[in-house]
Amino acid sequence: MSPWLTVMGMGDDGPDGLAPAARAVVERARVVVGGRRHLDRLGPGEHERIPWPQPFSALGETLERLRGRAVCVLATGDPTCYGVGSVLVERFGLEAVRIVPAPSAFSLACARLGWAAQGVQTLSLHGRPPALLHPFVQPGVRLLALSANAGTPGEVARMLLARGYGGSRLTVLSHLGGEKERVYTATAGAYAAHHAHDAHEAVADLNTIAIECVADPGAPLMPRTPGLADEHFEHDGQLTKREVRAITLAALSPVPGQLLWDIGAGCGSIGIEWMRRHPACRAVAIEPDAGRVAMIAANSAVLGTPGLEVVNGRAVAALEGLEAPDAVFVGGGITEPDLLDRCWSALGLGGRLVANVVSVEGEAVLDRWHRIHGGRLTRIAITRCEPLGRYRGWRPLMPVTQLAVTKGSGGG
Repeated sequence: MSPWLTVMGMGDDGPDGLAPAARAVVERARVVVGGRRHLDRLGPGEHERIPWPQPFSALGETLERLRGRAVCVLATGDPTCYGVGSVLVERFGLEAVRIVPAPSAFSLACARLGWAAQGVQTLSLHGRPPALLHPFVQPGVRLLALSANAGTPGEVARMLLARGYGGSRLTVLSHLGGEKERVYTATAGAYAAHHAHDAHEAVADLNTIAIECVADPGAPLMPRTPGLADEHFEHDGQLTKREVRAITLAALSPVPGQLLWDIGAGCGSIGIEWMRRHPACRAVAIEPDAGRVAMIAANSAVLGTPGLEVVNGRAVAALEGLEAPDAVFVGGGITEPDLLDRCWSALGLGGRLVANVVSVEGEAVLDRWHRIHGGRLTRIAITRCEPLGRYRGWRPLMPVTQLAVTKGSGGG
C-alpha cells in the first residue's frame, strides 16, 4: 500500500526552497494541512487547504476523516525533529505516512555558527518551561533550543544569569533560511539587562537559541552525575544526604524512558536526580506532607525537572491508579502495612526496589523482606570531617540500612 499521507518539511523560504519533486507532491495533493504562514505561501491550486486545528491535539482526528485521500501536511523544517512526523507515524503507521524533511532549525543554526552538530545538546522549549535547560547548563557545553516565542530568549538569559552563567554567549537566530533571517548575539548578562521586559526588536516568535555555556568564577557546579550537594535542595531535614543519595541512585539504575516511584519523597531529591540523569527519565513523587510537596515543586523547578509528578498522599492508598513503575524507592513509610508487597507486585521483570531506613522498626521490616525475597542488604555509614572547637573531628551521620533487590534476579 502506498502512503496516502505526506508530511512535507518546509523552510522559512516556503515552497521556493523545495526540490522540484517535493514541490510536485504538494501540488498533486488533494488536501493540504498546515499553519497559516505555510498555507499563505502556496501559489494557486485546486487542493483543499485546512489550517492547523485548535487545539492542535485534534490534528489526528482531522486527518482520520481524510484517510485515503492524497493529503499533504506542511511542517517546519525536519518533521522528525521535535515535529509532527513521528506523531503521525505512531497514529497511522509507517506504511501510510511518507516524511520528506527539510533542514532542521538545529542544522541551520550549526551551519550559521560553524558548530559540529554531534557536539551540541538540543532540546525544545516550545510549550515547555525554560527550567528544562538546567541539567544541560554545564561549563563549556553548547546548547541549541527551539523557542516558544520572542520572549523565550529573555527568560533563558535571566535563568543563566541567576545560575552564575551570565558570561555565556547567547545567540538568537530568527527566521532561519528565509528572507527575514536575523542573528543577534550578546552575553546572557547583557541580554537580560537590556531586554528585561521586552523581546529584542530583531527577535521573531520563530527563533532558535544557541548557548555557549560559560560559568562565572565561583559558580556552583550542578553536574548530572548522582549526588548533588545538599545545599542545592530546599528541605526541612527530610533529605537523603548526598553520599547516600549517590549510592541509592546507583542501586536504582536510572534508564532513559523508565518511570520511578519515589515514595516518602521528602524534598524530592531522589526523584529529581533520577530525572536529571536523562531527559526521558520520568518520576512520581509521593509525599503526605503538604509543606514538603511545595518544597518538591520548588526544587524540581530550580533543578530542571519541572515534569516531576507530585502526589500528595500516603502510601499505600496514593499508589492506586498510578502507571506501573520500572523502579521504586521507599524513603519513608516503610512500616505501612503491605507497602513493600504493593510495590513489588507493581514492578515488572527487571524492576528494581530500593528501600532506605534509619529506625530499628524499619530494619525489622527490611530483614523480614530480605529473608523472603533476597537481594542485597547493606549498612551505609558516612562520617564527615567538621569543625570541633579550635580543631576538627569526625561527625557521623545516622547510619542507613538499604535493601536493593531486582525482580527476577533470583530472589523472591
